[in-house]
Amino acid sequence: MSTRKLFGTNGIRGLVNVELTPEMVIKVGAAVGTFFGKGKNLVLGFDARTSGPMFAKAVISGLTASGCNVYFVGLASTPALQFAVKKHQLDGGIIISASHNPPEYNGIKVIWSDGIETSHEQETEIENIYFNNKLVYVPWTQIGQKRELPGVNDEYKVAIKAHVDPQKIASKHFHVVVDAANSVGGITCPVLLRELGCKVTTINANIDGTFPGRLPEPRPESLGVLSKTVVAVGADMGVAFDGDADRSIFCDGQGTIYWGDKTFAVVIKQYLLKNPGAKIVTPVSSSTLIKDTVEAGRGELIWTKVGSVTVSQTMKAENANLGGEENGGVFYRPHQAVRDGAMTTALLLNIMADTEKSLTELIAEQPQYFIEKGKIECPDNKKEILQQKIYEQVKTEHVSTIDGVKIWFSDGSAILIRPSGTEPVFRLYAEAKDSDKASKLVESYTTKLKEILSTL
Repeated sequence: MSTRKLFGTNGIRGLVNVELTPEMVIKVGAAVGTFFGKGKNLVLGFDARTSGPMFAKAVISGLTASGCNVYFVGLASTPALQFAVKKHQLDGGIIISASHNPPEYNGIKVIWSDGIETSHEQETEIENIYFNNKLVYVPWTQIGQKRELPGVNDEYKVAIKAHVDPQKIASKHFHVVVDAANSVGGITCPVLLRELGCKVTTINANIDGTFPGRLPEPRPESLGVLSKTVVAVGADMGVAFDGDADRSIFCDGQGTIYWGDKTFAVVIKQYLLKNPGAKIVTPVSSSTLIKDTVEAGRGELIWTKVGSVTVSQTMKAENANLGGEENGGVFYRPHQAVRDGAMTTALLLNIMADTEKSLTELIAEQPQYFIEKGKIECPDNKKEILQQKIYEQVKTEHVSTIDGVKIWFSDGSAILIRPSGTEPVFRLYAEAKDSDKASKLVESYTTKLKEILSTL
């Protein structure tokens, strides 16, 4: 972690007891409490990570010392906690999760009163309080209280059902395989789907913060068991969640796993049929497929920097009701303008029921792009110069620098090269109309980056 920076692309992240220590987290809690102010009511919960309960106690200490009241939920998905902030009209919240990072990491997300993560400007305010020791500790007579907040997961489930047609979904008797990543995705979604009339098979559904089934990031190469299970049991669809269940990656009945762009495009197409001219928000990491789908549906596409905070805040500013990311995050604002894996699953089932088409058929209707991803390790202090050097090499191409460097080629292929905001790596996202071309783009630009890095 940088000495003067707490927040990355998506909250605070760090190695447990190395970068993220109990002492630091108490201070973060106090800084967040100072930011909100004495007497404010904040929700608190965590995902399955083994360090979650430890950090929850540290955060509670910091928040109550600054005079805030804590409404403690315990284990819950990030979108369930975000919904609880709105539902109970609380002032905000803290979610302890490192999302897709491996088990040795944990993190802190700060939520505003609308259930959306705090803006980058608000994060800067919290950092200013933290680094300049502007913490406000209240007198002993004004220390905040910790209260339990039961029923959050059930309330969240009920809210999702209000945005789909449960009877129509139930009439189709869908069979869904849920890969819960040994985390909080298994608390709500399997029950929700059964209540929607689906037959549900679960894998990796026991809570285990060591993530024995697979790592928390749902990637095609790590979802082989999901794919085989869907085929073996004859399911209609499979869904895999990340560690805090705000992202979902889907698999069709044939066992084919799709990046988030393809399923997001299914949602966009149906949404624009019912809401012509609507605004769709997506980061520059998204595929050209999203652009094609929005244009075909006569919607308005708004590109943003990468990061769920930026997508949510842009949706709020632009009054847009739908956003999405290539990593499986879909933001459905009629429910809440945040990534929500269970809501996305319900939306897709609703579309399959409405259109009477399988996920395979819905995706086959799309323009076909092949997406390949890669990454290389890069120390945080070399990210800026590496990005500048690669830009100098490619600036004569059709290039965007909204976030990182994205290059569009005349044959319709493209590659985005950008530094991660949460890890010491550079990420590469390539797409083309054939898989070999996409793979070669990743290989070629990985080599270029490594060559530049070796000279720095």
